[in-house]
Amino acid sequence: MPGNRERMNPTTAPVASDLKTRLDPYMAIIGPLAMIVMILAFMAVMEPARYFRLSNLNIILLEAALYLPMAMAMTFVITQRGIDLSIGSIAALSGIIMAFLIKQFGFPAWIGVLCAISIGAGLGLVNGLVITKFRVPDLIGTLAMDLVYRGFALVLAKGLVLARFPDLITNIGRGRLDWFLPIPVTIGLLTMLAGYVLLRRTHFGRYSIAIGSNPEAAEMTGIAVERHRIYAYVLMGAMAGLAGVMLTGKLNAIQATSAPYFNLHVIAAVVVGGTSLFGGRASLIGSFAGVLLLSMMINALVTLRIEFFWQSVASGVVIIASVTLYTWLQRKDRDGARSLLAAARTPENRRLLRLSAAIVGAVTLLLALGWLLAGAPNPSG
Repeated sequence: MPGNRERMNPTTAPVASDLKTRLDPYMAIIGPLAMIVMILAFMAVMEPARYFRLSNLNIILLEAALYLPMAMAMTFVITQRGIDLSIGSIAALSGIIMAFLIKQFGFPAWIGVLCAISIGAGLGLVNGLVITKFRVPDLIGTLAMDLVYRGFALVLAKGLVLARFPDLITNIGRGRLDWFLPIPVTIGLLTMLAGYVLLRRTHFGRYSIAIGSNPEAAEMTGIAVERHRIYAYVLMGAMAGLAGVMLTGKLNAIQATSAPYFNLHVIAAVVVGGTSLFGGRASLIGSFAGVLLLSMMINALVTLRIEFFWQSVASGVVIIASVTLYTWLQRKDRDGARSLLAAARTPENRRLLRLSAAIVGAVTLLLALGWLLAGAPNPSG
């Protein structure tokens, strides 16, 4: 009898509930961490000597650092049920204006950096006003503004590549402190730490989650929904401006067509890290893990000498798998499943788990296939 079994095991439900409570804060990073472990295991078999050397680790960290500030800000935007597709053009336009101020008008480098971040924040403010005041959907509004900002960058640069910047700019992009992490990695980690404090310790973080969960209910409780959405876009713009400075320093050059895929890369990292596209769920630790995962995956594909097109295929498959997983988790929470294992036992979710396993297997197969098609490694490489 079910009732007798419950009486015979009075501690089962509390233990399961306690386990679920302990695991819930870490659910967002389980997915990206599992994929990171898979990449490490795969590369340990395919290219251990090249992938695990210290110089390659430095390359992965520098690549991830460029996206960390934007991933932090995008976490707040997506948590509020928003999206920003203009961050690549904001980064490029901010970098170009900074370059003109330094190279043609003789401004000190530090003033150019502050201007780039301020310009990014201003462009983010424009995005927020377009979305909240003119009632333009986030997707359409930021896509349109992406075209506007990119057009301004093209008009200003006139096809020029602006290069050779002062040491302050190059240090921000690729410098290293003595006996410490590279400067861009330090900047990325500090922005993530600041974002974590914002999310967990301030009204802005709590309001962002409330707005994403139910904007109407949040407004009825007295939260200034439109104002806080504008704040999120201003923060996003400022971090895109900072990324423009970091990109300029990394390459020691900037042009109007720079940063074309920033938006897709950052959104992918945040979604892979467990922040829900439907709002109300945020994880900055997950966003950090998502940025690291994508940087490791792209670096692995480059190490295996796989063409750029295969990199795009693998990135798209990872995004689909992640959105599928977190959509399922959200439905599980909504349906009131008492634990992850209980939800996984339903026939529908078993099919989803098998599909996710098939997708992960397909990514692994693509990696192996691309490595084989690339041919034998070049000894000089």
